[in-house]
Amino acid sequence: MSKIILFFLLLFTQLQASSLNIAAAANLSYTIKALESAFLKHYPEIHLKVTLGGSGKLTSQIMHGAPYGLFLSADMLYPQKLYSSGYAITQPKVYTQGALAFFTTKEFTQPLAPKLLTSKMIDKIAIANPKTAPYGKATIEALKKSGVYSSIKQKFIYGESISQTLIFASSSDIGVVALSALYSPQLQKYKEGKNWALVDPKLYTPIAQGMVLLKQSKNKPDYKLFYDFILSKEAQNIFSEYGYLK
Repeated sequence: MSKIILFFLLLFTQLQASSLNIAAAANLSYTIKALESAFLKHYPEIHLKVTLGGSGKLTSQIMHGAPYGLFLSADMLYPQKLYSSGYAITQPKVYTQGALAFFTTKEFTQPLAPKLLTSKMIDKIAIANPKTAPYGKATIEALKKSGVYSSIKQKFIYGESISQTLIFASSSDIGVVALSALYSPQLQKYKEGKNWALVDPKLYTPIAQGMVLLKQSKNKPDYKLFYDFILSKEAQNIFSEYGYLK
């Protein structure tokens, strides 16, 4: 009899558990795991299903009916587009700010800076696709402001998301990636100044990352719990630990 009761208690618990379907920008690939872990300590009964991808592609999926209830974008433009088009029920809210970094697995005697990209030693430069990834758009802006864009654009290899760009950068001469990606355990062997360097933030518009609650979150209050958690001091400290700017 006790086994039967236990079975039904477990079944009831599973039925009561809430499942949240979240779309998140690819630059959050590593940070999102730490955020999930911290959130679940407060709400262990909630299951999080996170889909990572380029913000442009995720926005397209949402507009074509993908069942996400919350969208964490790499910029403010895509969330604003969803809100203006009626797919989001909250106005875009900035939850963190991203930063760009030069990254290479090779060794160069010159400093990791825009001028290096014009060198004959550099044949391939990995960057995120500016049409689908906000970090790619910021990269183009930075390279244009630094005066090197026109002389190096033929060297570009485009990643459809910032995470794919990191993969391409690892096999290319150099790449421009999200600073947050370099805080992953797999990349900690690469050192600042030798393998990576911050792109001067003055060269590009600040990458304010926005989030919105989507129509799928209606009548599902647990989405608001995660939304509020992302804005909490605890979550903001996690963002800082993973290379995001306050």
